[in-house]
Amino acid sequence: MFQVFIGYDPNETVAYHTLAHSILRRSSIPVSIAPLMRSQLGGLYRRERGPTESTEFSLTRFLVPALSEYRGWSLFMDCDMLCRANFAELAAFTERHADKAVLVCKHDYTPGPTRKFLNQVQTVYPRKNWSSVMLFNNAKCRALTTEYVNAATGLDLQRFTWLEDSQIGDLPLEWNWLVGEYTRNPGAKIVHFTIGGPYFNEYRDCDYADEWFEEQRRMAYAANRGES
Repeated sequence: MFQVFIGYDPNETVAYHTLAHSILRRSSIPVSIAPLMRSQLGGLYRRERGPTESTEFSLTRFLVPALSEYRGWSLFMDCDMLCRANFAELAAFTERHADKAVLVCKHDYTPGPTRKFLNQVQTVYPRKNWSSVMLFNNAKCRALTTEYVNAATGLDLQRFTWLEDSQIGDLPLEWNWLVGEYTRNPGAKIVHFTIGGPYFNEYRDCDYADEWFEEQRRMAYAANRGES
């Protein structure tokens, strides 16, 4: 079973459900999907939401190894994404990189817009968006205790200072293709609406919006007709 945690924010509920549908519709392997909801974390997460945290899961994502009991592999994804590939391909990376603690797409860019969805400030820091798709080798991420996640600075968590650089493995950028930052790529496996998804009016015409709306339509159709 390939274990997936998707960040959940009340402002992007439709994004979560559409992403989950896009994963399940394409996967040829068993996939378990769970929303990472702050309201369900109880005493595991005690810190107040900071002014630079654009979503409720900005830092709760680093609890995934603890929630997985530091066993096996787990995937974390932001909810503002669309899956365009079979997750069997992604799961295969875990077999080839068992020596790594985490696998990420190592973006090297400076965000273009200074504001993003809901007029939030676009925070700039090293290793920006590396943590938006993370394959955790949970046993090698024991540094991410609940105590550490509650106490560490956001930048320390987001910049992976809790690991040696040699423990951070590479995923091809196609597994976290940044819409609006990168040019449209027909081969993108996961597209990431990092500036704002098409479910916000001001981004309804962004790249891949047509695919997102088609996925949403298929999800609604499946709910009404029992088909996908």
